[in-house]
Amino acid sequence: MKDFTDNEIETTLAPPQSETMLLEAASVEAATAQAAELWKVSADDIETVVIESGKRLFGLLGKKLKVQVSTKAPMMYLQARDFAGSIMKQSSLDLDVSVDAERTINIDGEDSAIVIGRHGETLKALEFLTNLIYRPDQNMPKIRLDCGGYRVRREESLIRLAESVAREVLHKHTPISLEPMSSWERRIIHMALQSNPGINTSSEGEEPLRKIVVYPSARAEKRGRTFRKKRY
Repeated sequence: MKDFTDNEIETTLAPPQSETMLLEAASVEAATAQAAELWKVSADDIETVVIESGKRLFGLLGKKLKVQVSTKAPMMYLQARDFAGSIMKQSSLDLDVSVDAERTINIDGEDSAIVIGRHGETLKALEFLTNLIYRPDQNMPKIRLDCGGYRVRREESLIRLAESVAREVLHKHTPISLEPMSSWERRIIHMALQSNPGINTSSEGEEPLRKIVVYPSARAEKRGRTFRKKRY
């Protein structure tokens, strides 16, 4: 049995939605500028759809458009992006910050290594602070930060670690505790081993020292005891 607990499984509640409203304006550009000012975001963060083209009144007054304006991402992600960007700027780091299609805050550029830090600790600290400020509800999905492709490399490393530890557990027939990890990292370990019938995983301890214990399943332990009896 794989013990998924706490934040290792993302919430099943509906994810945050983009802001949307209907405006009347003389042009799409005017509607975009009005929405950007209202929501305190860049005009580049606004998407528009013309719902209805108005008519001139007696040929005298200007034509009005009905325009649906929306943010390209939920506000919490845009605010988190701007927050991370302001930190990069204040730190004089040569880095660009953006929100990708999967709503991850990506930090990329020549100074990526500085933001990642040793074993990703600086990036994790920035992600923690960002969630503390801009995640309005603990039931909301976490705001994820990545820098220079670190998360992909870390995920690949964790999968290799999980597979290596699983082999050792099955060979020695004894549990092995991993180092404390973030909820995202623990989830990667759980998922990597969930299809291994000889292995169980469990998260134990309290944050920030919560860690995964990998141990043999009852069937694997039974095979181990039988093997040891035959051998000795």
